[in-house]
Amino acid sequence: MDAETGYRPPGRGGGTPAERRRNAALRLRARIFRTLRRFFEANGYLEVETPCRIPAPAPEVHVDAPPAGDWFLQASPELCMKRLLASGLRRIFQVCHCFRTGERGARHLPEMTMLEWYAVGNDYRHLMDECEQLLRAVARELGRGDQIVYQGNEVSLANGWPRLTVEEAFDRYAPVSAAQALREGRFDEIMGLVIEPQLGRTQPVFLCDYPAACAALARLKPDNPAVAERFELYVAGLELCNGFTELVDVAEQRQRFEEALWQRRKLGKRAYPMPESFLADLARMPAAAGNALGLDRLVMLFADAATIDQVVAFTPETL
Repeated sequence: MDAETGYRPPGRGGGTPAERRRNAALRLRARIFRTLRRFFEANGYLEVETPCRIPAPAPEVHVDAPPAGDWFLQASPELCMKRLLASGLRRIFQVCHCFRTGERGARHLPEMTMLEWYAVGNDYRHLMDECEQLLRAVARELGRGDQIVYQGNEVSLANGWPRLTVEEAFDRYAPVSAAQALREGRFDEIMGLVIEPQLGRTQPVFLCDYPAACAALARLKPDNPAVAERFELYVAGLELCNGFTELVDVAEQRQRFEEALWQRRKLGKRAYPMPESFLADLARMPAAAGNALGLDRLVMLFADAATIDQVVAFTPETL
């Protein structure tokens, strides 16, 4: 670096303009992660670590865990974290890497960073409240207050984020009902292409009460078993998290897993082993709720980044 001008020649530590933007995003990312940890510690949560390589992922039809020898890289730490709840822990959180085959796009990476947290005695309504508090805490730490801008959308983070059921969202935005979309095999397509871009444009919105068919590990509503106690959070069309009241009925969970494995075989996908250790511990797991929040996307939101590539140290293509 020139001592008088402060100029640093390219290739000698200054970095290209793209590298400098990436490095600024990484500094923002570190600040967000510190805030998240302070938030959970202040609310009585214990940070835990569970293995990334596991013998049996949760059988889900459209989530593919990469093989790692005879085992698999986790698509989520969910099963291990629930086993910790069964062992007596009551409030836990984890920041970890998760892996999913075939996921690559402007908002997807095959290796992502996930925040998951679980609390005994809570349900999905409490999780929505806590999720709102968490994002507002991050915004305050970053000096954003109650107003952020993401990709041209001015979004208010003021208290009281609306909760919109999936049925209401289809009635409002889609050409068919949620039930018809499921019958025709178009539910995910309509959600991704028609409904999601409309959600959270001016204020974050919780999309909740998913059809029972979309509830792999979520509890069905006791007063309406046609829907599950599940939600996703959207901000300016960006999906950030997936949370639900946990299913703790072992027989029902096994039945759902068996159905998912049958569907995977039908589609020509690899059928995982049944996660018997998880099912054994589920029998003594207390009522709880859990949430999985994509941290790469959270950084995208506060960095006003159009793509996930802009907020990670390296993409698969650069390794």
